[in-house]
Amino acid sequence: MQWIDFKLFKITPFSILDILLLAIIIYQLYNLIRGTIAANIFIGLALIYVLYFIVPDSKMPLLAGILKKVADVGIIAVIILFQQEIRRFLLLVGKNASLQRNKAWWQYFFGKAQIEKDNYARIKPIIDACKSLKQTRTGALIVFAKYYDEQFYQNSCEVIEAKISKRLLESIFQKNSPLHDGAVVIAENKIKSASCILPLTEKTDLPTQFGLRHRAGIGVTETNDATAIIVSEETGEISYAKQGRVKMNISFAELEKLLNKDF
Repeated sequence: MQWIDFKLFKITPFSILDILLLAIIIYQLYNLIRGTIAANIFIGLALIYVLYFIVPDSKMPLLAGILKKVADVGIIAVIILFQQEIRRFLLLVGKNASLQRNKAWWQYFFGKAQIEKDNYARIKPIIDACKSLKQTRTGALIVFAKYYDEQFYQNSCEVIEAKISKRLLESIFQKNSPLHDGAVVIAENKIKSASCILPLTEKTDLPTQFGLRHRAGIGVTETNDATAIIVSEETGEISYAKQGRVKMNISFAELEKLLNKDF
């Protein structure tokens, strides 16, 4: 019986950092695919690789040959099957790197109080519109895009390019408005487009009361660096979606804090 010589495993600051970084990456990837069809695809690929290592070539040559072909194109298959998750992961990394740096510069030059004052002036019309929409139980989906991807949004939207205002948001989502069926996209401190058809989330563990509006709001935050406000047409309840997750029935005080942080 051979014993493992633990003296060969030297613990250094770099090895600890290596383990921590790997753990963070695995945790972020887990958050991205949790509750989605991608999680089932990942389990299926893992089972194929397990079979590839345990199936003997001499006794089961046909199955072993097929598994070998699948394993040989493993990296390409992962890129194709998980392209949306990889895109979201890279957006998450880039956002954390750039926004934190920009935030520090803005606070250095203009001060935290001035930033909060400017943010409140920007989000007040949105909060006032949400109050009115909640009171009248008018369904709405408002998306805040950090980066406005014209190819993604404008293909299915009506271009607006207008100043953010309470009355404009209310008029867009009125049931008789030709633009009410879809999402409003806000970026660069403007209402960029309306009546946008967005991709639906593939999550399978959502509450049964979530309709297309909620699924679209969650879906756009999975595939893009964006957040979304969803106003339920049935209950008037306000939900807030970010990175594929949703907070339900939030108050206007919570909404203000979330918009101050993200918008």
